[in-house]
Amino acid sequence: MRRVMFTYFTSDPSSRALCSPMLLSTFSHFSLFHMAANMYVLWSFSSSIVALLGCEQFIAVYLSAGVISTFVSYVAKMATGKFEPSLGASGAIMTVLAAVCTKMPEAKLAIIFLPMFTFTAGNALKAIIAFDTAGLALGWRLFDHAAHLGGALFGMWYVTYGHELIWKNREPLVKAWHEMRTKNTGKGGGGRSN
Repeated sequence: MRRVMFTYFTSDPSSRALCSPMLLSTFSHFSLFHMAANMYVLWSFSSSIVALLGCEQFIAVYLSAGVISTFVSYVAKMATGKFEPSLGASGAIMTVLAAVCTKMPEAKLAIIFLPMFTFTAGNALKAIIAFDTAGLALGWRLFDHAAHLGGALFGMWYVTYGHELIWKNREPLVKAWHEMRTKNTGKGGGGRSN
């Protein structure tokens, strides 16, 4: 399983598998602590993002964010020539965090082990973007800073413009899909009859 996991569940632009790891690497983690930290942040912001977008749109945005943040990571790795595998949900989670912080910039946040220090969501987002920008510019290898930035920028863009441009205009595509399915089920084969 190690070879399969490394090939399909870690993202690396020099790998023989490029597309499927863009999504699948979002579901793999280096350690239990890595997964626990990511899932805690996702859990912390999940009720807010689902309230903003609804369940279906949240799932669509989250999965898209995994692919988009990995693509940004690929571009950064190609530009710098540093081909190291990446994994984890943090790029997609950064989309969730950035979307919530963009829509609710005055919300109060705190760090889990230091609850006495509070700050606004807007300031937290600025600090995270500054940290990841510095990490990318200075070549830090602590995190996949490019994936974090890609996720954050996607989240900010989506709640500002993407919801209106994409989600609210999906109806013609959904209607065409249902019409195509209805025509195919009516031609015999595996369709249900009423």
